[in-house]
Amino acid sequence: MKVWSLLLLIIVVFAPTIVRSQTPKTAEEYNNRGFDRQNSGDHDGAIDDFTKAIALKPKPATLATLYNNRANAFMSKNNFDAAISDYSSAIQLQPGEYENYYNRGVALHNKNSFDAAIADFTKAIELFPRFALAYNNRGNARSAKGDLDGAIADYAKAIAIFPQSPDTYYNRGIAFQAKGNMDDAIKDFTAVLSISPDFYLANVNRAVALLEKGDLDGAIADYTRALQFKTDDAAIYYGRGSARQKKKDFAGALADYTKTISIDPRHALAYANRGVVKSLQKMSDADADFEMAFRLDPSLKTTYREFSEKRRRP
Repeated sequence: MKVWSLLLLIIVVFAPTIVRSQTPKTAEEYNNRGFDRQNSGDHDGAIDDFTKAIALKPKPATLATLYNNRANAFMSKNNFDAAISDYSSAIQLQPGEYENYYNRGVALHNKNSFDAAIADFTKAIELFPRFALAYNNRGNARSAKGDLDGAIADYAKAIAIFPQSPDTYYNRGIAFQAKGNMDDAIKDFTAVLSISPDFYLANVNRAVALLEKGDLDGAIADYTRALQFKTDDAAIYYGRGSARQKKKDFAGALADYTKTISIDPRHALAYANRGVVKSLQKMSDADADFEMAFRLDPSLKTTYREFSEKRRRP
């Protein structure tokens, strides 16, 4: 499951001096219209306005803001190289502003330049020591590099600064899970749900951790709760089906695997495990499920062929 990487979009709106519908004349007016366009989803229009404002060569502080804002618009279009260039220009103009380092760090993270992202998040933290989001995102970059201990330490610092962020608890829970520490992972996913009860991915990942600990009923309950918020997720139905199969609730498992396949007709494991359940239930169409599973993923033959062939023996 995903680790959240939160982008802090800092777009400064200068005090308006004209009605928004009029043609802008100053850099500040172009910036404000650019903000309006960005806010309405017109990213190309926003970029055009910020570019026109930059061309007017305003004072350095205003120019830095414009580069930052245009970079944010480029980020909205996933043009990370252009965003990084603009954030760098803003940093050159105002090297003491933490938000530009932070935003450039997010852009670098999106390009999988994790070391450079970590350096920018670290600089943002030096300039603003209580910047919880920078700790969270530095944790994300460290996690992406496989430094789970470093990531967990950063998440802990972010939580100490801002203990009401469900995303940070979730990210730390994922890191604990990756280290095999299911007890602490479960605690963090539980903390997520106490803050944000509709954060269904915390239910899903807590279910996975509970399965690792053998708590089948707890896992099934979490998958079921997740489905209240996400009714069309094949992976959740498949996870619940696996837990029900382990619990020997074959009717429930069969229903969940069938639902999985209806959402994702190419889910090879759902076909294979439905074949197993049908075999255990002496159902005649089990072979068709095994055949479909092997067609979709030939590597499953090694795992499931012995079971599928065993049922054919007299």
